[in-house]
Amino acid sequence: MSVRETVQRLLDDEGTTYAAEAGIKLENKPAPLYRLLVLALLMSTRIKAELAVSAARELSEFGTAQKMCDATWQQRVDALDRGRYARYDESTSTALGKGAQLLLDRYQGDLRRMRAKADGDLDVLRELLTEVPRIGPVGADIFCREVQLVWPELRPFFDEKALAGARKLGLPTKPERLAEHVEGHDLARLAAALIRA
Repeated sequence: MSVRETVQRLLDDEGTTYAAEAGIKLENKPAPLYRLLVLALLMSTRIKAELAVSAARELSEFGTAQKMCDATWQQRVDALDRGRYARYDESTSTALGKGAQLLLDRYQGDLRRMRAKADGDLDVLRELLTEVPRIGPVGADIFCREVQLVWPELRPFFDEKALAGARKLGLPTKPERLAEHVEGHDLARLAAALIRA
């Protein structure tokens, strides 16, 4: 099977982004970008991806930094528990509240302002993302992997985990080479499929 055929099969079988799975219609607007950040925070903990996705769906009622900040600690805990994210619910609720406040204070709750501050520099963006409580390097990578759908200056973005999936399947492990086999709008789907691989 050729590289292109393998990539197409991956996209067909596993090519749903985690954002789409969490019910996030990713657009370059404050609410979906914030919901993606929450998903990245949830996925960066040592917990199954499906539990993080489920918890992100439950937290969607607090789908902006302002709404997350306005929610009580207990409301956030209850949403996490409904999503079966119980192991880390209390500390995660605290981190979500602090992170929402940070985003409001520094960026008026709009991650596009963070994007503008990074000015197309991936390393700067990743550093700014890690200033949000509980978003470490893994969480920053998850966010960048998915947001490349609407922030094309990040393309092609494949983190180490996605590249490990490519290696396992005998696909190119240089992001530029891997990107040659898909359209730009499919890069986030391919990255998600490689993670699942």
